[in-house]
Amino acid sequence: MRIAQEFRNGNVIKMGDDAFTVLKTQFHKSGRSSAVVKFKLKNLITGNISETSVNATDKFDEIRLDRRTMQFLYENDGMYAFMDQETFDQLELSSEDLDESAKFLVPEMAIDVMLYDEKPVAVELPNNIERKVEYTEPGLRGDTSGRVTKAATIEGGYELQVPLFVNIGDVIRIDTRECSYMERVK
Repeated sequence: MRIAQEFRNGNVIKMGDDAFTVLKTQFHKSGRSSAVVKFKLKNLITGNISETSVNATDKFDEIRLDRRTMQFLYENDGMYAFMDQETFDQLELSSEDLDESAKFLVPEMAIDVMLYDEKPVAVELPNNIERKVEYTEPGLRGDTSGRVTKAATIEGGYELQVPLFVNIGDVIRIDTRECSYMERVK
């Protein structure tokens, strides 16, 4: 068991009979006595998001999710199919389960699927990925006042901001945690 103030974003805790992913934590100390932690939580089973405040010294069980490497196969009407690399079993996750991760998926990509009681609840992408730029406008020469960016569409259809020197066909490295451009791959 851990006390509430030790939990960080991404931890999975058990409150009552339900398991939750911690989306956001805020520590508040009011006066001399009581400190509280405000949690923004996502229920792993229902997917509902809620906010709650608890005493900073309240204790909760931390849950360890099973991690299984799977290959992304395809998307069909908001359902994403994955195949276990060892057993070749297939499972599906909805776009709500994937949240922001769905925009970086491409067929045959290997990712970690998180399971709670053998039920898939989330995916974990690598911290950075490389994708080819499918479309971007040409950069205007001489427009270098500060950090100037332009929109670019990468494989899979996701659009993000890139520096002016990035062109169609370039391969770029993307930080999946921040959904942002990191560098151009040589």
